[in-house]
Amino acid sequence: MDLNFNKNEDHNRLQLSDLKKRLAQVKLGGGQKRIDKHHEKGKLTARERIDHLLDQGSKRIEIGAFAGDEMYQEHGGCPSGGVVIVIGYVQKRLCVVVANDATVKAGAWFPITGKKNLRAQEIAMENRLPIIYLVDSAGVYLPMQDEIFPDKEHFGRIFRNNAVMSSMGITQIAAVMGSCVAGGAYLPIMSDEALIVDKTGSIFLAGSYLVKAAIGESIDNETLGGATTHCEISGVTDYKAKDDKDALETIRNIMGRIGEPEQAGFDRVEAIKPKEKPEDIFGILPRSRGDQYDMLEIIKRLVDNSDFQQYKEGYGKTIICAYARIDGWSVGIVANQRKVVKTKKGEMQFGGVIYSDSADKATRFIANCNQKKIPLVFLQDVTGFMVGSKSEHGGIIKDGAKMVNAVSNSVVPKFTIVIGNSYGAGNYAMCGKAYDPRLIAAWPSAELAVMSGKSAAKVLLQIETASLKKAGKTIDPKEEEELYNKIKARYDNQISPYYAAARIWTDAVIDPLDTRKWISMGIEAANQSPIEKPFNLGVIQV
Repeated sequence: MDLNFNKNEDHNRLQLSDLKKRLAQVKLGGGQKRIDKHHEKGKLTARERIDHLLDQGSKRIEIGAFAGDEMYQEHGGCPSGGVVIVIGYVQKRLCVVVANDATVKAGAWFPITGKKNLRAQEIAMENRLPIIYLVDSAGVYLPMQDEIFPDKEHFGRIFRNNAVMSSMGITQIAAVMGSCVAGGAYLPIMSDEALIVDKTGSIFLAGSYLVKAAIGESIDNETLGGATTHCEISGVTDYKAKDDKDALETIRNIMGRIGEPEQAGFDRVEAIKPKEKPEDIFGILPRSRGDQYDMLEIIKRLVDNSDFQQYKEGYGKTIICAYARIDGWSVGIVANQRKVVKTKKGEMQFGGVIYSDSADKATRFIANCNQKKIPLVFLQDVTGFMVGSKSEHGGIIKDGAKMVNAVSNSVVPKFTIVIGNSYGAGNYAMCGKAYDPRLIAAWPSAELAVMSGKSAAKVLLQIETASLKKAGKTIDPKEEEELYNKIKARYDNQISPYYAAARIWTDAVIDPLDTRKWISMGIEAANQSPIEKPFNLGVIQV
């Protein structure tokens, strides 16, 4: 191992350590004091409920752990968006589990909470996965009601999705384990089966205080909408549980009797671990996002037996297209090559940049994978498409459009891992969030933005200085440098993978060594949803 490898390794392992610290903090939800108060009521926390529900020792992946990170500070923050979402196994059946975290503002819904819940439902619908709701929420966070209540992608869309999933035959089970009020009361009752925990669970459109104010009736919450009321009088719920664990065991019993899903038929053989050490990724990946490295070396540490078959190996070299297996699943990999390459004509092409020949090659490969029913895996480290007169005259826009068209119309499931840069139109062509990847995760080394911090800061500095000069102000070199550093610091914060994850532009920031698990579980989920339409590119400029 050389010195550069060791320096890279130190840098990337420090980033991983930072990720683990951030995750540990997030998992405290509203903090230890609120967790203790939750326990005093005889209730498990959202994460404890999930732990009890899922098969012991089974794999899982968490969606949106960093949702709301460093957002809503003026409202006291909203760790994980006040809801925990996990894809995992219940009675060996892959499910989506959505658990309100009542230690965060009593489980109230912030705007990001709504977005995160909709993402969970989207995953369930795309993959036809059963979805289990563990409800414990005070409803909409009223100080921000205008940002969560009325729009198409706000709170009400949740119930619309309940109805659509029911018509699709997707199993929905809800357990009311705490508050379930106002509009939120519809979610469990629009599920296939609903449970309620005695003494701690309650469901009503309006609580006792509001009932008193509205119609003058005096009644306590338990009589109004507790477990006995809804299991023995109204018939709103189907099962009464004595405590949280009893409710979770009941859900497990229900899940153990569900029939087998249809299969999409994606190919899988016995998994083989990579021949090359996956841990080497930390030394291969450079410290600086502008430095070169060989993406083939990363791929070797992600795929089974470190073995893959390149497609058009000698053509369009700034994009690697290859057939491989990940945890036994057949996959088609589309990856940005991050080192400078030489064409047959002797021309040099920049690593991480998409050229016309690379876009053409990727388009053809994506079409082939759709023809063969092979899921696609995109490994992003892209600075964008090549610019300049030569590229424009060569039709880079046309070739880029063909690639975007192929990604957009692909019918096989797509999975995206943001390894490094994810800039501009390169994010789109390499299946960014807007292009419906079934899952999209980022490594701690990722950066997502229109352009790099340095480039953006230079552009913004030029605009700022021009504006100052127009106003008759002069700026000396020292002031210009200070202004540049200030602009770059602000922009660098926005390109952080945690900034993206906070807004659910990605599903997670993950340990690179978990990449195989994410892709494998993602394909296993997708395999439960047969492909229902043919691949069609539509009209493209040839």
